[in-house]
Amino acid sequence: MKRTRRLERTRAQESSNAIERMYITMRHLFNRGFYKPMGVSGETLRQSLLLLRPEIYGSIAEEKVELNGLLYVIDRLPQGIEECSVINLTSDEGYSNSHFKPIIPEKRRRNCYRIDEEQMNIEITRGRSEIYDILTHLTFLFIESHKISSKALIDDSDKTTRDWIKLENVVKRTKKLTQKEREVAITHAANILGRTFSEIIKIYDAFATPSQPERLLHIVYWLGKLAIKEQIHNEKREVKFSPVLREEIGHHIHGEIWANSVKSVLHKNKLLSRPMHIISANMHSVMNTLFVPKALKPLTAKQDVFDIYKMLSDSTNKELRSKVEQTALKEGMLYIDDTSGANIDVQIFDTDKIDLSKLDVKVDEMYLKSKKPVILVMDYAFGEQAYETIDELLKPFEYKNEKIHLNVESISIMGKAGILEGGKGDIMIPSAHIFEGTADNYPFTNELKKEDFESKGVDVCRGSMITVLGTSLQNKDILKFFFESTWSVIGLEMEGAHYQKAIQAASKVRGSIREDVKVRYAYYASDNPLKTGSTLASGGLGTSGVRPTYVITITILEQILNKQ
Repeated sequence: MKRTRRLERTRAQESSNAIERMYITMRHLFNRGFYKPMGVSGETLRQSLLLLRPEIYGSIAEEKVELNGLLYVIDRLPQGIEECSVINLTSDEGYSNSHFKPIIPEKRRRNCYRIDEEQMNIEITRGRSEIYDILTHLTFLFIESHKISSKALIDDSDKTTRDWIKLENVVKRTKKLTQKEREVAITHAANILGRTFSEIIKIYDAFATPSQPERLLHIVYWLGKLAIKEQIHNEKREVKFSPVLREEIGHHIHGEIWANSVKSVLHKNKLLSRPMHIISANMHSVMNTLFVPKALKPLTAKQDVFDIYKMLSDSTNKELRSKVEQTALKEGMLYIDDTSGANIDVQIFDTDKIDLSKLDVKVDEMYLKSKKPVILVMDYAFGEQAYETIDELLKPFEYKNEKIHLNVESISIMGKAGILEGGKGDIMIPSAHIFEGTADNYPFTNELKKEDFESKGVDVCRGSMITVLGTSLQNKDILKFFFESTWSVIGLEMEGAHYQKAIQAASKVRGSIREDVKVRYAYYASDNPLKTGSTLASGGLGTSGVRPTYVITITILEQILNKQ
């Protein structure tokens, strides 16, 4: 028994070392300014990722191409990147004012620009975590591309297989494919990918877009084509980092612009000195919780409110969404559409303008009428960007040589995270954040308690959570170690330690905000990376994430809107 435990720890340590090597290497390559992912300079990244074998990337270390991982990555990279041999990571360098049309990935808020047939520019405005995220995905993508080329080439020659020739003919066609032609093409693609016909059919439509229904075939062909060029003609793909990006990264440039913009709006509307409650969340749950009872009164009289929240989570219900938003705007909601590059929109709710009688949450009306607190909801940050944005937001606002301190009473962080003790849709209440790869730990008094969520239709666990360097780099061995060791970690996410580090600095060291500021952290489980078929690559939560999202939102709002 002891021997088995020792082997598991050794594998966890290997995984931890692989993650550390990847981050050291990525920093080195960033400082260098360029590298070739499938060349000598990218070898350490490739070897580390293959050693690590993260759960999101599934069968990356096997001969067959990983389909779920490919879909996960493609959704987070700009459309057409598979065709590009040069990928240039830049800062916000003015392309938004050019003829170039921005390409925004399906599952990531970042502007990308197709410069020409060979080059794709990706704007980095959210810090180092965004760079790490992209480089990790690109490394996976290029490893998979060489699997494709190895199946397309005949014995290291420049001749290609019949399957590849047939696939090429289909991709080059401009006419719409018939069902028969599509299935024939999928048959050839299956041989190249090392997958069964049924496996490809099952995931085929998930890759499709309205403008590119046969997108999977297109992606497979172009990944293979560029990999063949690398193997036969030594035409290596290249990743570059612009000089401006290398100079600006880590200097809070976008975070400072964002924070000053938010504080200017607060000052303009005479809200800066009022008691403030900051919530990091999505852009719908707080607004819906406050205004659905009034905006959709006929519906709430007939249906359970959580069913209405599910309806609002469907992007096709634009009319219902618009009614809620219009009601919110009439009752004082201010919406700041971010233009700083931070990609963090903001909603500001003045409780003095809200019709308290129509609220569906418990409130202390006397307290609200005397204190008139303001609720500031900021969209999710990404990794290290959490430190940058909160650090800048909590600094005093400088106006006409005067420093105005924010009257922040509480900061609440809600979001989704991977769970290790439970399943999708469960809620995690952290008692401390541990920063992966270091001994840094941030224990805190969480105003949210496990008992706050009892009898609300969700399972809840409480304990330490680990702030990881990237969710795409986690594997079962390292997560099992954190779960089973004395760290007793219940889940993993990317921002918690960064938020808490900034909050502690502002409240305990710099004196920017009150020392006794209340903090609330709660996460709902989007995946369980320890369970096969329950990782992020296996698909999203769908409507099962609605109840935990709103249970957390309601609990936070009830604490804010009542004297504690």
